Amino acid sequence: MKSTAMNLLLGVAAACGGGFQAVACTGISLTAADGGYVQARTIEWSRGALRSDWVVIPRGERLTSFTPEGANGLSFTAKYGTVGLTVVQREFIAEGINEAGLSAGLFFFPRFGGYDSYDPAQSGRTLSDLQVVAWILTQCASIDEVKEAIASVRVVGLEAASVVHWRLGEPSGRQAVLEIVDGVPRFFENEMGVLTNAPGFEWQLTNLDNYVNLRPGDAAEQRLGGVTLRPLGGNSGFLGIPGDDTPPSRFVRAAFYRNTAPQRATAFDTVLQCFHLLNNFDVPIGIQHPAGECPDIPSATQWTSAIDLTNRRVYYKTAYDNSIRCIDLREIDFDRVRYCAQPLDEVREQPVVMLRIPEAAR
Repeated sequence: MKSTAMNLLLGVAAACGGGFQAVACTGISLTAADGGYVQARTIEWSRGALRSDWVVIPRGERLTSFTPEGANGLSFTAKYGTVGLTVVQREFIAEGINEAGLSAGLFFFPRFGGYDSYDPAQSGRTLSDLQVVAWILTQCASIDEVKEAIASVRVVGLEAASVVHWRLGEPSGRQAVLEIVDGVPRFFENEMGVLTNAPGFEWQLTNLDNYVNLRPGDAAEQRLGGVTLRPLGGNSGFLGIPGDDTPPSRFVRAAFYRNTAPQRATAFDTVLQCFHLLNNFDVPIGIQHPAGECPDIPSATQWTSAIDLTNRRVYYKTAYDNSIRCIDLREIDFDRVRYCAQPLDEVREQPVVMLRIPEAAR
């Protein structure tokens, strides 16, 4: 019998596959001057407060995948210690990294992806799409290893509308996208360093040709008839960049923001830069609901993460607490630590630092 958490997850999947686009994740990546490589992303869910934990998986931990019938899918033992950020329950890692430096994350991919149908006779090699990240990070040390291993499993959705695609990254800065269409896994090298949702990755790259006129800085003055046209303010070179929150528009915006951002000196500086860039992709809760029907949550963007693959650090902040928190994998003994999970927010409350004004300044 499915747990309450599983039923909620299936509701998330159904919303993503239907007309109501509840999930609007945006991913970017940047490299620092010191060689540090960072992959960052947002995760959205606008139907209420999304349960999210951080999870630590030790080496040697035995894990089992869910299938549409229950917890009777592929069983596997962790080769690599892993830290991840989860949705709904600790088995469903949405973004994470392992001790080898391989990073992986899932992005919902409704309508355009498609897995094999669930076959109970093959339950022993069946891997749910929402556990692919956990499987990748505990089993593989590189993108090439993922490419080789994917043929050994049979990825299925826990519900018909649940379809995702995945972003993979290595400390070298190499990034790839995995999409499964008609049951066939396809990998794409991601030199653009950006990922959102549907349509597919190749279509998103082609769509960038529609914005060939965009550039950083200001547009030049020009004459139209007898009138001189001048920019009304700064950044007129980006005039026409799409500002809505559909996946194609977010892909275009993220591609131009990411690829025009100045390179920072260190990996930590780059982490902070990623958070600043992704602030532009926070989805306000009101735009996804009819007037008067919004849930009482701060934003559809429930959390934002930035993972430093070079230094093996996971940073995150949430809609409830914008303070940046960090988990350092190099401080974890993955042979001794226990499999554990804790909420991203122990208390869903934004801390505020009250400043004391010196007497001499009054």
